[in-house]
This record gives sequence, structure tokens and C-alpha cells, in this order.
Amino acid sequence: MSEGPLTADPLGLAGDAPLLAGWLDWTRRVHAGRVAPMTTPGHKQRQDLVGAVVAGDAPLYGALDSIKHADLLRADAEARAAALWDAGWCRFSVAGSTHGNQALCLAIGRPGQEVVVTRTLHRSLLLGLVLAGLRPVWVRPDIDRDTGLPATVPVRAVRDALAAHPDACGVFLGDPSYVGTVGDVPGYAAAAHDAGVPLLVDAAWAAHFGFHPDLPPHALAAGADAMVTSAHKTLPACTQGALVLARTSLPDGNRLDRDRLDRDRLERAFDATHTTSPAGAILASIDAARALLARDGERLCGRLLRGVAAARKRLREVPGLDVLDGPGVEPSKLVVLLAGTGAHGASVEADLIAAGMAPELADRDTVVPIVTIADAEEQVAAFTEALIESVERHRGAPRRPLASASWTVEPETVLAPREAFFAPHETLPASAAAGRISAELVAPYPPGIPVLAPGELITAQAIAALREAAADGGRIAYAADPTLATFQVVTR
Repeated sequence: MSEGPLTADPLGLAGDAPLLAGWLDWTRRVHAGRVAPMTTPGHKQRQDLVGAVVAGDAPLYGALDSIKHADLLRADAEARAAALWDAGWCRFSVAGSTHGNQALCLAIGRPGQEVVVTRTLHRSLLLGLVLAGLRPVWVRPDIDRDTGLPATVPVRAVRDALAAHPDACGVFLGDPSYVGTVGDVPGYAAAAHDAGVPLLVDAAWAAHFGFHPDLPPHALAAGADAMVTSAHKTLPACTQGALVLARTSLPDGNRLDRDRLDRDRLERAFDATHTTSPAGAILASIDAARALLARDGERLCGRLLRGVAAARKRLREVPGLDVLDGPGVEPSKLVVLLAGTGAHGASVEADLIAAGMAPELADRDTVVPIVTIADAEEQVAAFTEALIESVERHRGAPRRPLASASWTVEPETVLAPREAFFAPHETLPASAAAGRISAELVAPYPPGIPVLAPGELITAQAIAALREAAADGGRIAYAADPTLATFQVVTR
């Protein structure tokens, strides 16, 4: 039997990737007509019912291995990842960093306790606070005046927050930021550890960190106690693939001097919020990406860095065009600054979509493509030229960059997020909502960072900022009324 595209292992990764090996074996048997499964999923590997959309879909339980033994295969793969990231504990998630953030919220503290959290947090982390009943103590990043983009959360802000809230159960920060700015993780860790609490890091955009000498170290190597990272964002893994890792007790029970998290609690928290029917293809892709990093990470990250460096250099040759760069910016992130050209990001985005090169983010002043180890240098160069052509087509009068409301929000928390989430609510016109407490989360997307969160005071400034983002072509996400004509507020 010749191998098809779903059964081949051209890079020879399966020998170091047990979940990948199990997936390949299953798909070979399906391809050969040697299976007639009497388990889920309901499509039974047939493609004559709904088409090829189900090709390659195999469950962990009953496909990658038998229902009774598949967890041994999964544990083997997760142990290999833990070793690669020098962690005592690791789990693979098929629900993205969203699930990882929520699991870590459940793994620390008790309902009602405070936790120091960055206000430029992802929606998933805020809803993790709701699930765990934690009360946020917000810390905010500095804003770069020249670009309107977030810099980093100062270490002093973390220390001050811990000093003012000595009963806080931990520090949970996002690093790197959505635009690639990197903070002082060793400084954050020292601040947290001096206060006797763990540092948790949402490193969703940093699965490749630590695998090339010119990249920052990953969060655990920099002193964090746990991190969440998305294999699907910067590694060649399936959508929804993520890893949750912690520096905690080893499987044999030997405890570490730096152990600030309970391994059993982590395990319970992870399983409490994860599916009991994990997709084997997603798990196998995480395993394969890990094996690829272990073998070829430095070479592939080197290619990524060269491609981004060349793009930055070329873009800076264009009058008025600039990129986010320099100390405090991770070198594999490409953030294009348009204000000096007068071109509008929405127009540039439309051209790039038409060319088949849709970027991750585009607002008035910024375009952010996601460049990964899967991108050849030639592809990055082609994108760069397409972007330059579009900028020249839409060039106008230079302007000052405008900071997004996502980065500049000044929250006033009145109720804990969990309290507001479960409180009775009513819907009011926007004109009557100012001065009331938000019952919902409202965020321009991308980046999906809340401008309003449950329990926060709705201000005229926040409403105006959201309307400005919408008028400028942004999508308003998570709101019950994305037109912003009405808001959901806590009933008095």
C-alpha cells in the first residue's frame, strides 16, 4: 500500500512523537480499509457523507490507542514536552491557551482571593477569574507615545500591587504582548517570589521562545512557575493546540525547592475545564511540533529571524513606513507602523486579503502579520512587497498614531468579575448605560483585550473609545449588541 498525504511521515518525527505515531498508525489502517470503528466520532471515518472535512479526524480514545490505554500514550508525549521545557508537569490542550489560562486560574488561590493581573489580558484569562472566583488587582503596561502601542508592565508596578495586597495568591501576566513587547520576566518572578506567591505567564505567542540564542528565553527558564503557550500560534500544530507547563513536583513525588504550585491541584484544574473527548489529530500535531522543535528548532527559528529581519529592513526603506523594533521587542515579531505614510490599515488589509495574504491584525495605524517557523524567507519577502505596494496605493498625509482603547483603558472595578457575571442584569440604551456596572465583556477584536469587563464601571470615555474603534473598521467582539446601541448592565 502506498502512503497518502494523511499517512506519510516525511520528516521522520514519529519515532520521537508517540501521539503522532499512534495517529499515523490509525490513519494507515483507515486508508487500508482495515478498521470498522464502533466508537465515536459518528462519521466512522467515512468521507461519502459530509465530504473530506472529516479526513484525518481521529479521537485520542479508541483511535490513537485503545480507550483503556490511550492515557499512557498521552502521558509519554507530555513527559517529553515537560523535559524539553524543563518543567515538572505538562498537559496538552485541544482548547487553546484559552483553556490553559482558565485551568491555571483554578489551580491557584481560593474563591474571593486577589490575584495581580495585567489589565491588557486576553478574554480567556478574565473569564478564568470568573470561574475561579478570583478578584483582580490590575497592573497596566506603559504606553509608547511614539507608536501608541503597549510597552511592558513595570516590575515596580507588580511589587507595589503585591505590597498593597499582601494576601494576593499569585501574579498572572501576559508576556510577550500581542505586539511582541517583552517584559522583565526574571524581575516579575523575583517580585512574586519575594512575596511568597507564584508567577504565572500567558505566553500564548511564545511557543518558539528559548529555541534560538537570539530569541528570549521561555517563561519557565526566566523564572516563572507556570506558563501557557499556543502550539497553533507560532508552531506548525493544528488550530486549538496548546501546552500548559509548570515547574512543580516531579511525577516520582520528589519536590523542588522552587515548587510553588500543587501538581495534584494543577491536574484537577486542567481536567475540570478540558474536554473528555480530545481530538487525536490536534494532540498528535502538538506532539509532532514538539519533536520538530527538539530536533530542528534552532535552524527553523534562525530562518524565521532572518526573514523578519529582512522584512524590517526593507519596510524601513519606504518613506514614512516603520516597524516596531529595538530593546523590549522580540525579534521574530513583525509589527508594521503606517501612520507616517497616511495609509489606513483597513485599506491595506483589504488589498492583502485580495492577494491571499490576510494579516492577523489591521487597524488604522498598524498591520500585524503572524510570521512563524513555517514561513520560508521568500514568502515573508513576498508579503513585504505586497504590503509596500498597497501602502503606496493608499498613501496620504502623515498623521500621529492613535493609541487603541485596548491599551489605554482606565478600569474602575466595582464588583468582582464573578459577582457581576452571575448578577441579575438588564439591557439599557448606551445613553443610559454610562455610570452603571457592566455585566458583559466588550472588546475590539483583534486583539480581543477587554475595554469593558464584568464588574467595571461603564464610562462615557469607554463607550466613545469603543465607538471610535467600530467606526474605524474594527469588530466589536463578545458584546451582546456589537452595534454598541445598547449595553448589558448589572441590575441595581
